[in-house]
Amino acid sequence: MELQVEGRNLEIRKSWQEKINTEKERLDRHHPGLLHNLRITVADAKHHKEGGYELQLVASVPNDTVVVKRKGDKIRAMLGDAFDTLGLQLKELQRKRRQTNKVDASLPNNQEGVIKKVVPYESYGFIATTDGREIYFHENALKDMSIEKINEGDAVKFGEAEGDKGPCATWVRAD
Repeated sequence: MELQVEGRNLEIRKSWQEKINTEKERLDRHHPGLLHNLRITVADAKHHKEGGYELQLVASVPNDTVVVKRKGDKIRAMLGDAFDTLGLQLKELQRKRRQTNKVDASLPNNQEGVIKKVVPYESYGFIATTDGREIYFHENALKDMSIEKINEGDAVKFGEAEGDKGPCATWVRAD
C-alpha cells in the first residue's frame, strides 16, 4: 500500500507520523491487500472560528474510495478515531462484497437465459428464457452490473416473479 502524509500550514510531527505508521500497520493486518493507497492530510485550521486542526483520510480500495474527516485540537486522538472509523468502513465494505458474491443458488428462483433486448435510456430490457419466453427486467434488478454494460446475447441468471403486466425478473446477474 502506498502511504502519503501531507501537512498543510504545519509540519508533521514525529509522534503523529509514528501514530500513523502504527495505525496503518493495524489496518494492513486486519484488511490485508485491500488498501491500494492511503492519503492523510493534516491541516492547521486555527484561522477558522472553531480553530484546531482538520484531518482527512482518503483510502483507495478496489472499485471504491473511502473518506474519513475529523476536526479537533488533538491530532493523535483524531488519528486514532479516524483510523478506527476507516477500519469499520472497510469491514462493512468487505461484508457487503461477500454478500453480493454468494452463490447464485442462494437467490430464489434461479433460472438461465440470454439478453434479448436492452433499452438503456429507458432502463429496461428483456431476457429470452431457455423455454422460449420473454421476461421483462428493470435496471434496478441488475446485480453487480450496469445496464450500459449489458449486450444482446449475454448469458444471464435471473429470478422470476409475476408482475403487473406479466412475468418479470426480480434479479439479474451475469452468467
